[in-house]
Amino acid sequence: MLPQAAVLRAALAPAVVYLAVRAFSSAVLVLLVGANGDRLDDRLDAWDGHWFLGIAQGWYGDVPLGLVDASGGRTAATPLAFFPGYPAVVATVRFVTGMPMLAAAIVVTVGAGVVAAYGIARLGRAVPGGSARAGLILVALFASAPMAVVLSMAYSEALFCAGAAWCLVFLLERRWTAAGACCLAAGLVRPTAWALLIVVVAAAAVAVYRREDGARPWAAIALAPVGLLGYLAWVGARTGSPTGWFTLQAVGWGSRVDGGQATLRWAGSVLASGPSIFEVGTIVALAGAAVLLVVGLREAAAAALPWTLYCYGAIVVAMDVGSAGVMASKARLLLPAFTLLIPVAVALATFTERHRVAAVGTLVGVVLASAWFGGYAVAIWPAAI
Repeated sequence: MLPQAAVLRAALAPAVVYLAVRAFSSAVLVLLVGANGDRLDDRLDAWDGHWFLGIAQGWYGDVPLGLVDASGGRTAATPLAFFPGYPAVVATVRFVTGMPMLAAAIVVTVGAGVVAAYGIARLGRAVPGGSARAGLILVALFASAPMAVVLSMAYSEALFCAGAAWCLVFLLERRWTAAGACCLAAGLVRPTAWALLIVVVAAAAVAVYRREDGARPWAAIALAPVGLLGYLAWVGARTGSPTGWFTLQAVGWGSRVDGGQATLRWAGSVLASGPSIFEVGTIVALAGAAVLLVVGLREAAAAALPWTLYCYGAIVVAMDVGSAGVMASKARLLLPAFTLLIPVAVALATFTERHRVAAVGTLVGVVLASAWFGGYAVAIWPAAI
């Protein structure tokens, strides 16, 4: 039987690893913001953060008029482009605690990140060849992804990743009702929930076809679409068009599915002219995602990575690369594809058994690079992320 102290260390490890990485990255952000003569609170709620806090403050009918979309326009329907889950949780925390709105948003973001870390660590243990060490390494890689800086801002990625991670955990454990409920919740936070919804329904349909787990997979099929499709239907009713949300995205942010044409054109332009470090770094992140897709496919084919985890990550990447829109957001939108990091985490966990210094050095290098890149994006990069 493990000593009580060892049990406590194991229980706290995912939170400690996650918070340590994010604390270091946040310290780098503070230094870069100060060096550029800005205020930290003005950066933590920048860009989309203004919209989320505005919705949390006055809901959709009373968002500050100074907020506009990427084209500089604004209509009564423009705020509906932002999903309600994150602002609702922020407003609830503010109401309960009485703290300032930005502080409530950061509390929600950090807390959700910790919840996500526990789910991600569990995935790292649950996969074939996984272990507690692989789970912690996976947490460190997630917390130091190229645009993990938004895990310390008034952005919704942390809350979505919490729902996604635990949905995938429950899916692996065949806890269908819980998986459906988590998918429902994630669907109220970000449109990235399409990836989660497709995988949950597909996995449940396979179980139904194989006559596994009785009627329980039907619970996932019934619950999973409610959040995402329910919000899209509500926006459709408010705008008078069933495609109202998609129209808002296309008109306000140029976001539409184009099969990756806009992304490829933009990448070619960036590589030809190299206009900024941030844009080049974003191209590197997209290239890294492509490599992880190939590695993950090989692992999935060998049954070393569950197909549900691979397909979820692959769909997230496809949604990101395959759509037009604000190109500076491409690296940020890859953050929920954390399942593609699982083969890397398992490999590093095995590598540490023989080459601990090299493995630790690799992780430290990733953390340092991420901290600088995220800090640069928020403190120096002038456009939206």
